[in-house]
Amino acid sequence: MSRHLRLWPASAVMAALAMPVAADLFQFTGSAERADGTPLYDEQHRVEGFCESGIFQPLEHQVTYIRRAEAGEKAFANKMLDYTPSSIRPGVNFRQPDFKESLKITYPNSGSVAVAWQKPGGDIERSSVKVSDNLVVDAGFDNLVRENWEKVVSKNSVKFRFLAPTRGTDYAFILEPAQSEAIDADHVVQIRPVNLVLKFLVDPIILGYNSKGALTAYSGLTNVRENADRNYTAAIRYTVSRYPECELTR
Repeated sequence: MSRHLRLWPASAVMAALAMPVAADLFQFTGSAERADGTPLYDEQHRVEGFCESGIFQPLEHQVTYIRRAEAGEKAFANKMLDYTPSSIRPGVNFRQPDFKESLKITYPNSGSVAVAWQKPGGDIERSSVKVSDNLVVDAGFDNLVRENWEKVVSKNSVKFRFLAPTRGTDYAFILEPAQSEAIDADHVVQIRPVNLVLKFLVDPIILGYNSKGALTAYSGLTNVRENADRNYTAAIRYTVSRYPECELTR
């Protein structure tokens, strides 16, 4: 062995191998409107992640919700998503101070998800739900679409379970091809409940994606509160301001 060959400690070698190939950033904005076109609010999205094998892997996602006013833009809510647990089951920290509401979703262990919901101006309601392999949480649906991109472009369906945090449970849902006169996109899909009774109570969420796998449109119930009794139902158009250096889908 050459005396000039440097021997690195095993711990340093393992740390180097574990490091992401390259840090990267994905940024986009959303403009929410009522069905009649009345503006509601804007969203600013910043997703930090890294490129691995040519595919973008999200790590942290920050969302700022903004209303336009005569004095300028005013942030009224924010959300932080941590994709360390899973790309489809992020940790969630959402706050909307004007209603004194917050929602925190964590994973105390690998088998459960814990929810702490500060009701608008009320008490904190806590619940725990068992984690299944196909459980999707909050904005994890966006990564679910990209991870099943071949099925999406082939117009096949994907079954999963979706966490309903304020109800303290999860429900069976399906991601499937859809048609919408209101959404013009390269690929249009919808998310709807499987249960027949729930189908009459919950309208499908319609999603539009471009050929790169970026979300371009959302139509349905949002997680932003309109008043003490209900959340906004909105049509949201998304515009990408910065793509990561690698691909969003395989």
